[in-house]
Amino acid sequence: MARIITFGEIMLRLAPNGYYRFFQNDQMQATFGGGEANVAVSLANYGMDAAFVTKLPAHAIGQAAVNSLRGLGVDTSMITRGGDRVGIYYLEKGASQRGSVCIYDRAHSAIQEASPADFDWDAIFEGADWFHFTGITPALGENVVEICREACKAAKAHGVKISCDLNYRGKLWTREQARAAMTDLCQYVDVCISNEEDAKDVFGIEAENTDIYGGKLNKEGYKSVAK
Repeated sequence: MARIITFGEIMLRLAPNGYYRFFQNDQMQATFGGGEANVAVSLANYGMDAAFVTKLPAHAIGQAAVNSLRGLGVDTSMITRGGDRVGIYYLEKGASQRGSVCIYDRAHSAIQEASPADFDWDAIFEGADWFHFTGITPALGENVVEICREACKAAKAHGVKISCDLNYRGKLWTREQARAAMTDLCQYVDVCISNEEDAKDVFGIEAENTDIYGGKLNKEGYKSVAK
């Protein structure tokens, strides 16, 4: 069975029940989520050997995040403990023409303030086959860009395939910052996952004869983006 390692931030998600707007009633649902954590959970649901790597505080909220992943079959044994807080995001689900709203409260989270010394990638990749991360993770700061770089180098040294979902987040960094970091990191990547918006935002690659924000797609343009 293939062993897959994913790396990123898991956050506490607070969301109003159903399609209520923020504080339209006095209840919010609390769950945990994050791009790479969600991938690990999905793979575990398919019966695969999936591990999630991050840094979480040693307090009860950090432990609740670990427990939520463990309960879904994800290997949490290589999560580093330390730091002061779990990042939070508030999600208001859209309805009809009203779009969803996401508000981040994630500054100074444990993973954002992590250092390369927090992770022993040689031990983490022992027996691993695949490593997955997204562009959300290096967007957390230059220190996390360096952590991702060290992870990629170690993965290559262990013969581990690497995939990356570009997943550009304008609330976290600029296009220029994303281009510099992801151009560097993608030299190690075997499978790059992107849509046409991410390709333009991160790499300045634009589909031919297509307005990516206009709602009309030229399917042939995807070929030029891929090339």
